Amino acid sequence: MINFNLMAKHLETGKQGEEMAVAWLMQSGFNILHKNWKHSYFELDVIAEKEGILHFVEVKTRTSDTFGHPEEGVTDKKLQRLMNAGEEFLHQHPEWKRIQYDIISIRLFKHKAPEYFFIEDVS
Repeated sequence: MINFNLMAKHLETGKQGEEMAVAWLMQSGFNILHKNWKHSYFELDVIAEKEGILHFVEVKTRTSDTFGHPEEGVTDKKLQRLMNAGEEFLHQHPEWKRIQYDIISIRLFKHKAPEYFFIEDVS
């Protein structure tokens, strides 16, 4: 049986995490180019630029450690999809020569500030 309340909470947590990641990236000097970029079946959470490097950023957010840290949710299959989406973006925007794939892991807590863990150049 499908628990729609859990599905809705999961989607809400993901959306909140993406908004927090964008704010964190901007505070860290990144220029946000796209949020939730989609083309065909390709999807990228955040596309940003900093110091001439194009960053494809996967955002993972969790409210508990039941299933491990958020970054552990980026499986090899998910990483491959991220890279395939990045290749499609580059096909459409070939002017970018320097790129990297990053992960922002966000842990949300009820009674303390969120924790951010930025993993650069995961490819």
